Amino acid sequence: DAQNSSVLNSEVLGAFLQSGRVAGLSRPVQIQFWHDTVLDASNATCVFWQPGAGTGSTGSWSREGCETTHREGTVVCHCNHLTYFAVLLIPAGALSPAQLASLTHISTIGCSLSASAILCTLLLCCFFSQQVPTSTPCPPHSCRQRLKDSTTRIHMHLLAALLLLNCSFLLSTPLAAGAKGLCQVTAALLHAGLLCALAWMAAEAFHLLLLLVKVYNIYIQHYLLKLCLFAWGEWAPARPCLPTTRRPWHSPTQPLPGPAGVPVLAVVAVFLFKRDVYGYYNISSSEGYNNMTIVPSTRCWLTSPPVHYATLGYAGLILLFNTLVLVRVVMILRSIKRQRGQARRDWVTVLMLTCLLGTTWGLAFFSFGIFLVPQLYLFTILNSLQGVFICLWYLTLHRQSKPGSFSNTSR
Repeated sequence: DAQNSSVLNSEVLGAFLQSGRVAGLSRPVQIQFWHDTVLDASNATCVFWQPGAGTGSTGSWSREGCETTHREGTVVCHCNHLTYFAVLLIPAGALSPAQLASLTHISTIGCSLSASAILCTLLLCCFFSQQVPTSTPCPPHSCRQRLKDSTTRIHMHLLAALLLLNCSFLLSTPLAAGAKGLCQVTAALLHAGLLCALAWMAAEAFHLLLLLVKVYNIYIQHYLLKLCLFAWGEWAPARPCLPTTRRPWHSPTQPLPGPAGVPVLAVVAVFLFKRDVYGYYNISSSEGYNNMTIVPSTRCWLTSPPVHYATLGYAGLILLFNTLVLVRVVMILRSIKRQRGQARRDWVTVLMLTCLLGTTWGLAFFSFGIFLVPQLYLFTILNSLQGVFICLWYLTLHRQSKPGSFSNTSR
């Protein structure tokens, strides 16, 4: 059918009477299908073939009027009509249409809110930066001060990557109904947004490692430019929205790097030489043959399993590094003896760093067994609202910041 459904043993059984169509039987007919595989009610369902209503329609499988029971080595179908019958195999871990619909709505609302919050944060950053007088160049030995000066700029780059990710995600579903070329471009942008966002989360963790963990001052020449090269290439300004000054450690004649970031290079190379990696991606559900009547199950995304697993490996390495850094920061905070009530603020800082470093994206690796549905809801809610959380954190720090205060330093 149109959903490329799999049929048990590739067997389709037809039952008819010459007198005409038979439907609405008070005593359902029983059709038995034998097999030698492990099946249960969650991944095998009795269905019948329902022809398409219009010209050119291929039709689809439907389970209306049929019930399924399982015995050892047998699937028994109880149906109140006669037609073509089969046992439809459902992929393991598939969601129901209602769950898929709710997750789609949550992700759409969350990404829309995040995109709006990120855009507002970037605009506020530009506005606030114009109110701050240009600082004097720091002395060459003040390496830690230089690191602190780069903190807000790294935050802005992360927000820009998340804005690209959220906008391309929101476009991936409506553009899946359009031309294939446009869908491939959208899928490539979505892939690039994901890789760049993860890379900037790793940059946040590395920057935090230098600020809080390393005891000795570390000098990295062209620090922010190198982070841009790693995360996406210098196709965004190294100091977005912030006043620029000529630092004694930065040569103005030094050529700026081009758009050669690791994520951008990977996506561009794949798009140019193997464009079929991007395209229409169908999301399966436990009622995939009737899913399109409830919520669109097609979006623009990766269609190649090897590239999908490579992306998971890339994300796994970054999230592992970020998690180790976060654990180290928690150990540092717990070892510091502060005045009464400070511990509570430290834990709030840890929660916000959890969002900033993207460790909640690690929930994607728990999508199996009984964790599947709870993990998907947690993953969707937390990560679709990541831009909102970062925006609230930034506004809170800006409001509470005062010269020499702890909040100002934490920025």
